[in-house]
Amino acid sequence: MQAPSTEIAVSELSRASAEVSEIVFFLLGAMTIVEIVDAHQGFKLVTDNITTRKPRSLLWVGAVTITSWEIRHLGKCLHLSSLATLSAVGFVTFFLSSILDNLTTTIVMVSLVRKLVPPSEYRKLLGAVVVIAANAGGVWSPIGDVTTTMLWIHGQISTLPTMKSLFIPSAVSLAVPLALLSLTSEVNGKGQESSNVLASEQMAPKGQLVSTVGTGALIFVPVFKALTGLPPYMGILLGLGVLWILTDAIHYGESERQKLKVPQALSRINMQVPLFFLGILLSVSSLEATGLMRKIGNYLDAHIPNTVLIASAIGVVSAVIDNIPLVAATIGMYDLTSLPQDSEFWQLIAYCASTGGSMLIIGSAAGVAFMGMEKVDFFWYFRKVSGFAFAGYAAGIAAYLAVNSLHFSLRATLAQAPIQCS
Repeated sequence: MQAPSTEIAVSELSRASAEVSEIVFFLLGAMTIVEIVDAHQGFKLVTDNITTRKPRSLLWVGAVTITSWEIRHLGKCLHLSSLATLSAVGFVTFFLSSILDNLTTTIVMVSLVRKLVPPSEYRKLLGAVVVIAANAGGVWSPIGDVTTTMLWIHGQISTLPTMKSLFIPSAVSLAVPLALLSLTSEVNGKGQESSNVLASEQMAPKGQLVSTVGTGALIFVPVFKALTGLPPYMGILLGLGVLWILTDAIHYGESERQKLKVPQALSRINMQVPLFFLGILLSVSSLEATGLMRKIGNYLDAHIPNTVLIASAIGVVSAVIDNIPLVAATIGMYDLTSLPQDSEFWQLIAYCASTGGSMLIIGSAAGVAFMGMEKVDFFWYFRKVSGFAFAGYAAGIAAYLAVNSLHFSLRATLAQAPIQCS
């Protein structure tokens, strides 16, 4: 209604629809791949290899997800004790949470914790750790969190610089809450070890092959973008196409295995998620088209000239307001001419928007899923977990600034060093 002409309105709508559709198609492809892996009991590889019930060990295992080949190699090659092996697994499997989205990781891991630990205060703390870890694990990977994926697709961040700059801060944001929670009475108490009550489902035929190909398809997306220059959604759809051919070939002629094929998986994915993103992102795009987002960005620049403070404040706000519209609004407020790709601001936005949501249980999709599955209330999380999550959030920002400062000082030292020629 405010556009100078219908042609301009249609042009802006077409531009916004194209940008939003890239994210929606990416989400649809990724969700379908995860659904296929789950239908083949691919996540059973997690439960088959958890061998400890000790509270402190489970705390570190509960923070991350796990794959069977990783645990086998750790057990066979490192020959570590049970506790040491599981601690090592905790760090190795942290990488997997950067492949799956935080919501899927939380659902899988909270379901696992419910099978391992009887209802108790400690089980709630384990679930809270899953939330913190799920949000932290997606920070340093362009496909690990929707907000990071948005920044990656729009060109604010690129793959390798993001991984190099944000890996240590995201690890710190997880390690600090874990270390603090390890000192609490609920975790440090000498409780009796719980029995193994894991489900005894059998993996679907060729389930391990499908899980490997599905995980490989997700990991291949950044490589595909780097090699071809095509948008990420093309890479995820290519991976889904390969998985589609594979599952059709494996289950050809088996009528009882229809649920293991892609068409059935497409019918089972939660369409509310991509449709939510469609509505939110188009709404933010409309505000961007009117110039309102740019005005807000100029106001923040005038009153808060420090980009670190702006990014940190956005992270705190993301604990109350969903981080998706926040990041979308931030993209609309600042352009790449004033803040170029992989600048400190965009990397901090990726970190703060994801990990900031851990400070309140309503601050992320992972927290909301945990709240629904374990019937945890807002105030319990606020009293027991929020302080630890904030400590990790602040420690991660400090780690990022320290690493960046060290990086730039080293570059300056090397640049000033005299070059001797023989």
